[in-house]
Amino acid sequence: MANSFFSSKRAPYYADVPDEKWNNWRWQLSHRINTPEEFDKVIPLTDRERKALSASHLFRVDITPYFISLIDPDDPNDPIRKQVVPTDAEMVPFTAMMEDSLAEDRHSPVPGLVHRYPDRVLMLVTTQCASYCRYCTRSRIVGDPSATFRRNEFEMQIEYLKRTPQVRDVLLSGGDPLVLAPKILEEIISNLREIPHIEIIRIGSRVPVFMPMRVTDELTDMLQKYHPLWLNINVNHPNEISAELEEACDRLSRAGIPLGNQAVLLAGVNDNVHVQRKLVHDLVRIRVRPYYLYQCDLVAGAGHFRTPVAKGIEIMEGLRGHTSGYAVHTYVIDAPGGGGKIPVMPNYLISMSDHKVVLRNFEGFITTYEEPIDYTPDQAAKPLLKRPEPGQSGVLGLLEGEDLFIKPEGFEEIHDRFGIQHRLKDERKWVPLGIGPGKKEQ
Repeated sequence: MANSFFSSKRAPYYADVPDEKWNNWRWQLSHRINTPEEFDKVIPLTDRERKALSASHLFRVDITPYFISLIDPDDPNDPIRKQVVPTDAEMVPFTAMMEDSLAEDRHSPVPGLVHRYPDRVLMLVTTQCASYCRYCTRSRIVGDPSATFRRNEFEMQIEYLKRTPQVRDVLLSGGDPLVLAPKILEEIISNLREIPHIEIIRIGSRVPVFMPMRVTDELTDMLQKYHPLWLNINVNHPNEISAELEEACDRLSRAGIPLGNQAVLLAGVNDNVHVQRKLVHDLVRIRVRPYYLYQCDLVAGAGHFRTPVAKGIEIMEGLRGHTSGYAVHTYVIDAPGGGGKIPVMPNYLISMSDHKVVLRNFEGFITTYEEPIDYTPDQAAKPLLKRPEPGQSGVLGLLEGEDLFIKPEGFEEIHDRFGIQHRLKDERKWVPLGIGPGKKEQ
């Protein structure tokens, strides 16, 4: 862009590449860096990096010429370098590491489709990316051409969605959907748009960050035919925001596509409140709203990126109130075992009584809020709302009187103590005696 706040970079090794090639996303894909010999031409490798690159069974390495140009070749601790150049730290196991830490495959009714939440699904459409993040949560399949999804599996995904009317929101991910051939990507999106109950289509992509020249007018013209369509990118450090990324985001925004950012909290990369504040400020400059800040997953090879949860809470403490609310990520832990995203934040609610709450703000200012004593909740909208899928209403189900408790599996058997069914064990004792939604007919 003509008057961009951000700069462009091109490594000296690529100085003679004609702009026509440099700005062609297919050229970028076909000239990715992945061997020690290629790295040595662009950035000098450390011994730890060279050791990793020579190891067998290493998670795939590929870096676009554009993205490697953003690395300071003289800084072995460059925050972009740490995200994409492997080191031998990836070979160190750690407690609790898993192959599929989010249990996505457990919640997969058909290959490549993850139905974890009631009204939305994750649709994996490829295992390929423009470049490969060293902390990738799907490294079990991502980067492996033999694990990619076949046409009959796409058809199974579409058929599942057609017969599951509770799904209103589909997130395309992978791999990275924007590395697909344009015709294949459009075929997938158009098939989704033909399903009446799917309201929203989302794309999760790091292609605008790794290879912003992929965001062509041809791409945005195609995407805007299928609104409402949303797109989340993944920027972890301010150094990743360039004039080229700004231009790519501008094209997407002008096509009416709302943009969000999903960052991952990474030790030695962005585990600093000042870095995070600059990151969110630079994101909103390019009209990208911070969405999630993820605690690093327990995925094999990513142990050296992990921080204590307390570090994430400290960062939230330094953002909320200190800058605009729309510039603050929601800090989440994607729960191991498939529990989904759980928001974590500092405690702003200090105490409460039956008519008053005590709160504190970001400065430590403590205040009270008087609650209404004559409040009657509105029940009019209840019949209009869809009921949650059985088994997923959770705490809301308790609040709405569907159940009195949520019990761990095997709770009754454990507390029966292998006893007998005797005269004092009367199920009616656990039925509310009063009048209300929990009351059962006698």
